[in-house]
Amino acid sequence: MKNIIGRKVGMTSVFTEDGRSVPVTVIQAGPCTVVQKKTRETDGYEAVALAFGDIKPSRHTKAMQGHYKKAGVAPKRDIREFRTGIDGVDVGATITVDGFAAGDRVDVCGISKGHGFAGGIKRWNFSGGGASHGSMIHRQPASNGDTNSGHTHRGSRRPGHYGVDRVTHQNLEVVRADAERNLLLVRGPVPGPKNGLVIVQQSVKVKASA
Repeated sequence: MKNIIGRKVGMTSVFTEDGRSVPVTVIQAGPCTVVQKKTRETDGYEAVALAFGDIKPSRHTKAMQGHYKKAGVAPKRDIREFRTGIDGVDVGATITVDGFAAGDRVDVCGISKGHGFAGGIKRWNFSGGGASHGSMIHRQPASNGDTNSGHTHRGSRRPGHYGVDRVTHQNLEVVRADAERNLLLVRGPVPGPKNGLVIVQQSVKVKASA
């Protein structure tokens, strides 16, 4: 099963067999436990729920404690559903990075870093006004369409809240899968800050090799 939950540890670099230094993002992936298996007959669709990260039982509500007790597994911090690559997976099974290998292509999903309230230059890469004395419009946004409509049009590029969005980067390369330490080394942009929760799945848009 090439679906797993993990946390972004940080970046480093590793040497490949041909001597190249490759920058990678380290993800502490799993081990995850299957806590529920949904079927088309009972739930209307097929999926499995994976749980990741140890937590005290008292941190959960009574309903979630009962959910984990029914599955016969210890309570976990995070739980996510997966609908692909779930054949032959049963409740109570443990999912590790053994399902991944060097050269695999994966999609990594996470919550992007938060930047607070940002202006147009930082949020939308506006060029800004003149930098010399007297311009008075150094970092202010210029005209942005009709101001008579009485509301802000959807999609207008204006100052506002920047970051904390669900972001998925597709077709990243797995450089190494360390089963002993539950680590995935991925080449490419992994969204989110350090210790941020990420979801790793088999890529849906694998590029054909040249």
